[in-house]
Amino acid sequence: MCGIIGYIGQKNAVPILLDALEAMEYRGYDSAGIVTQETGVIRVAGRVASLREKVSEKSFSKSGIGHTRWATHGAPTEKNAHPHISPDGKTAVVHNGIIENFRELKDEFSTYGLTCTSETDTEMVALCIQYYREQGMSLEEAFLKTIPRLSGTYGLVVIDPTDSAVLYGARLGSPLIIGIGEKEEYFIASDASALAPYTKEIVYLEDHDIVKLSRNGYHFLNENLSGMVRPVDRIEWGLEMIQRGGYKHFMLKEIMQAKEVIENSMRGRLDFKNMTAKLGGLEHVRERLTKTDRIVIVGCGTSYYAGLVGEYILEDLARIPVEVELASEFRYRNPLINERTTVIALSQSGETADTLEALREAERRGALTLGIVNVVGSSISRMTQAGVYNHIGPEVGVASTKAFISTLVILNLMGLMLGRERKTISYEKGRQLVDALTRLPEQAQSILDSASDIQKVAKAYKRSRDFLYIGRNMMYPIALEGALKLKEITYVHAEGCSAGEMKHGILAMIDESFPTIAIAPKNMLYEKMISNIEEIRARRGPVLGVVTQGDSKLISRLDHSLIIPDTELSLTPVLATIPLQLFAYYSGVQKNLDIDKPRNLAKSVTVE
Repeated sequence: MCGIIGYIGQKNAVPILLDALEAMEYRGYDSAGIVTQETGVIRVAGRVASLREKVSEKSFSKSGIGHTRWATHGAPTEKNAHPHISPDGKTAVVHNGIIENFRELKDEFSTYGLTCTSETDTEMVALCIQYYREQGMSLEEAFLKTIPRLSGTYGLVVIDPTDSAVLYGARLGSPLIIGIGEKEEYFIASDASALAPYTKEIVYLEDHDIVKLSRNGYHFLNENLSGMVRPVDRIEWGLEMIQRGGYKHFMLKEIMQAKEVIENSMRGRLDFKNMTAKLGGLEHVRERLTKTDRIVIVGCGTSYYAGLVGEYILEDLARIPVEVELASEFRYRNPLINERTTVIALSQSGETADTLEALREAERRGALTLGIVNVVGSSISRMTQAGVYNHIGPEVGVASTKAFISTLVILNLMGLMLGRERKTISYEKGRQLVDALTRLPEQAQSILDSASDIQKVAKAYKRSRDFLYIGRNMMYPIALEGALKLKEITYVHAEGCSAGEMKHGILAMIDESFPTIAIAPKNMLYEKMISNIEEIRARRGPVLGVVTQGDSKLISRLDHSLIIPDTELSLTPVLATIPLQLFAYYSGVQKNLDIDKPRNLAKSVTVE
C-alpha cells in the first residue's frame, strides 16, 4: 500500500527518487521521504510535492532510497514517515508491510538503550540492524541477522547513508522488483510504474529473497540462491500509460478507456468457428477445470463484487456451483475445499495480501488455483497454477474502474468456454454470446459519448448525503459496486441492496431527501424492479434509473435516467457499470475532492 524506490548508479539519484515517488503516489500519499548521502534524511507529512519543495535543487548523490506512505502503525506525521534512521545514523530503512512482533522487539531494544522516536513498526528494523552492527558486524551481516527476527510481511530496502555504495532488499509477502538500467545502474522498487521512465527490464523477487545491489550488479544473499539468476521480464507498457493524457484525473481517463479495455480483454480470445472462447492461460488445466465439482471465487472490495457477478455468470453458463468469499475471511473459517474444487482469485494488482493468503489456504487443501489479474508477474500470477491476464495496462486511480469492467468480460469468456466444453451452452447460444461480445465495445462507447448528460444528472444530486442502490440478479452486485464507488470518491453514505430485500428494513430510510439509483434493464426481473421503484415513489423518494435504451415505460416513472444499450443478460453488468462509474466521478468533481487519491485509501492493499 506504500511505495518504495531505491537507486544506485552514475546519475543523480535525487530527481529519480522524487519522480518515482510521484509515479507511485497512488499507492500511498499521507507522507513521503528520501535519504541520500548528500541530502541526509528529508521527510514530510503530506504529498510528494511538499517533499520536493524541501529538497535542494543542487543536491547530487549517486544512490539513495525513498518512500511514499499509507499509514498503518502511527499517524501520518513527519516523524512517522519513512525512511527511518537508526540512532547512530548509519542505517536507513524503507518498508512496506507490517512487522507483527514490533512490540516485543521494541521492549527488547529498549533494554539495550535503543529507543524509538516514531510510532511505527518499521523503526524496529533500523534498531535491530544497529544492535548487530554495534557487535562488530557489517551492514550486510547485520541485515542478514535481522531478517529472521521479523514476523509479518515486508518489502524492505536498507542503505547506509554515510557510505551509500550498496543497497540491500528483502521480500516476504510485499512486492519488490529490481530494475536493470543503463551501464552500472540498478533500481529496486515496489511497483513497475516507478521504473517505466528508466528501464523496461525488471526482475521479480520472490518471497524470502534477500538481495544486494551495487553499481556492479545484483546478487542474492540467501545461501540456497547463491549465484542464481532470475529471468528478466519486460514492462510492455510505456510512460504514456501512467500519465493522464489530457484528462483532469486518472479515474476519468480510465473510465473513458472502457471500449479499449473490453477490446483488449477479448483480443485473440474469441473462437468464431466453434463459437467459444480461447483462454491460453487456462489451456494446460482445462480438463481439470471442466471437470471441477465446485468453484470458489475470492477477492476483496471491487474484486469481490466482480466475483459476485461471476457467480451468476458461471452458474448460468457452465452450470457449475459457485461460491464467492471475501478473501479476508476465507482462511479463517476452515473452508470445505479439496482437489475437486477450483479457487479463482480476483485482484487488479495481483498483490492483495488477503487474497494471497486465501490462495495459500486453497493450495494447502489441494484445490486448483486460478487467477484473474492485471499485473504481469505479480505474486498471484506466479502463485496460481493457471490464470488469465486482463491486459489493460496500469490502473492508477485508487478507485478501480477499468479492472472491474475487464474482469466481468473475462468471467463471461470463462463461462462461455466452460459452457461449451461442458455442453451446457449450445452452438447457437454460443453464437449469440460471441455476437454480443463483439458488439460490446461500441455499446460501451455509446455510453461514454453521453458522459455530459451523466454529468448533469450528478449535478442535480450534488447536495444529497445518502443514496440507495438497488438491483436484482446480476444487477444486485452492480448495485453494491455502484454504492462503493460513490463512497470511495465522494465520502457520501451509500448502500447497495437486492431490490427484493429493500422492504425488509432499508425502506425505512427512504424519504424525499434520500434518492435511490435503481439498476433496471429489461430482463426477466424487469416487472419486479418496476414494482420496487413504485414502492420508493410511494414514499416520495427520488429515483434515478439505469435503464435500457428505448424503455419509455420506465423512463416516465423516473426522476432521471441513465441509458444503456440492450445486450445479453450476462453482459448487461458491464454496460450498467459504466454510467455508475461516471456518476460517482462527476459527483466527486462537484465536491472538489481529490478524485484519484481518496482519503484514507490506497491502491494496492498489501497488508491484512
